[in-house]
Amino acid sequence: MIPLPDAMTLGKEPRPLPLVPLPWVLPSLFAACNVVLLVFFSGLFFAFPCRWLAQNGEWAFPMVTGPLFVLTFFSLVSLNFSDPGILHQGSAEQGPLTVHVVWVNHGAFRLQWCPKCCFHRPPRTHHCRRCNVCVEDFDHHCKWVNNCIGHRNFRFFMLLVLSLCLYSGALLVTCLIFLVRTTHLPFSTDKAVAIVVAVPAAGFLVPLSLLLMIQAVSVSSAKRTYEGKCRHLQGYNPFDQGCASNWYLTICAPLGPKYMAEAVQLQTAVGPVWTPMTNLHPATSAPALPPAPTSGSLQTREGSPREW
Repeated sequence: MIPLPDAMTLGKEPRPLPLVPLPWVLPSLFAACNVVLLVFFSGLFFAFPCRWLAQNGEWAFPMVTGPLFVLTFFSLVSLNFSDPGILHQGSAEQGPLTVHVVWVNHGAFRLQWCPKCCFHRPPRTHHCRRCNVCVEDFDHHCKWVNNCIGHRNFRFFMLLVLSLCLYSGALLVTCLIFLVRTTHLPFSTDKAVAIVVAVPAAGFLVPLSLLLMIQAVSVSSAKRTYEGKCRHLQGYNPFDQGCASNWYLTICAPLGPKYMAEAVQLQTAVGPVWTPMTNLHPATSAPALPPAPTSGSLQTREGSPREW
């Protein structure tokens, strides 16, 4: 009698687990597709309508659109691979029971504990759920580049929005001028490509212009996008130092060294406007404010530290 294979043994053979795509694959592919689309439509534009204008003596159009394309491509790629100001993991010596209060322009703020990064977040630092990191001076997470917008790359973001507005407007105007100059000619591939390029350029120009104006207003008033969901400011922004100073600090001021050490080291005193108070203890009621680090009264409107 021929022995049969053990059915139970065959039934218990391990099956390979289904392959689950990593959560960062699709956002990364989406960001890469945006770069490819920019290069694709730009190639069509320079190969057909812009080439026709240059061959007919209109060299002003490629001389304007060419540098704008280089600037847009550079800002887009730089923003994709830029460091937004990531704060690395903190120290296990710190704990959520420790209370940290900092003074910012006559206002007291209690720093919140980040359970994932294990440190008390400095002011305007936010934990991005998509990137799973804490970003200094966090503004928002941009899906178009699959990167956070924060302290170290906000100027690249503003450069990208501005260059996209100028480049889209230049493409639209150039294609319209080309169509007007070739009205007496029969329909050709150059005209078809000009229409294909002009439609997305016009579609992106309006929302990009609105985004540029919104970001300009936010920079002028020293506001951040995510702070619209917070209640700690309550009509008072301690980071507002005037329109000119806000633009300088956001666009032109030195970024400083990258935070490659433990983020908990940022909680040391660096000046009279950034003075941590570690001698407080958690209590059921709102803790009383410690004495001000500088001369004069530095009390908040409510008389207690705000939670950051």
